[in-house]
Amino acid sequence: MSLVAGAMAVAGVAVSLRGARRELDDRTAPLAGLTAAFVFAAQMLNFPVASGTSGHLLGGTLAAILVGPYAGVLCVSVVLLLQALLFADGGLTALGVNITLMALVTVPVGYGLFRSLLRVLPKTRPAASGAAFAAAAVSVPASALAFTLIYALGGTTDIPIGTVAAAMVGVHLLIGIGEALITSFAVSSVLAVRPDLVYGARDLIKPVTLRTAAAGTPAALSAEPLDNPS
Repeated sequence: MSLVAGAMAVAGVAVSLRGARRELDDRTAPLAGLTAAFVFAAQMLNFPVASGTSGHLLGGTLAAILVGPYAGVLCVSVVLLLQALLFADGGLTALGVNITLMALVTVPVGYGLFRSLLRVLPKTRPAASGAAFAAAAVSVPASALAFTLIYALGGTTDIPIGTVAAAMVGVHLLIGIGEALITSFAVSSVLAVRPDLVYGARDLIKPVTLRTAAAGTPAALSAEPLDNPS
């Protein structure tokens, strides 16, 4: 299963390398670096969830919303690679599994749900923050279910798969709340100051329009958030 997951991770990263060329440019590439750094730091901080259990940020949904799904996969993959090499966190043999679970699962699930919600919600910053919250909250138990599938195929203990699924999903529902709070806060903060840099919320920016000016004064071009008109 480590070899299979490793092959899936390599394929996913290869596809993301090609796709990220369409998402990143000279203006947005620095945000990808900042996003990866933030996810790296946040993943190093564990928060208590239940007795004897703790959780940490996965970051797939957050990265995808900020810099795009392909670039988001790359951000999380780089973070996991550095953690494995520098801190032996997860280890190299589990790197493929970790990239599969924390990048290749969380990114499409979280980003897909986020964009779907934006199609039906008002085009406002609070709505986008709520969509980010829901998307992140769902992406974490989705990753736990994917782990359960990997365990079912490659596990070597006698624990019933139903018990594993119930334990994993139950705990990760709580972890998902923490993930959702961090993701929603981060997305809302960036939207408040630079909404044009949030890849997943492009719809919140008004198209450039020509303002009609009074005689003798120049017209102006403007592009503003829908929920912050001037």
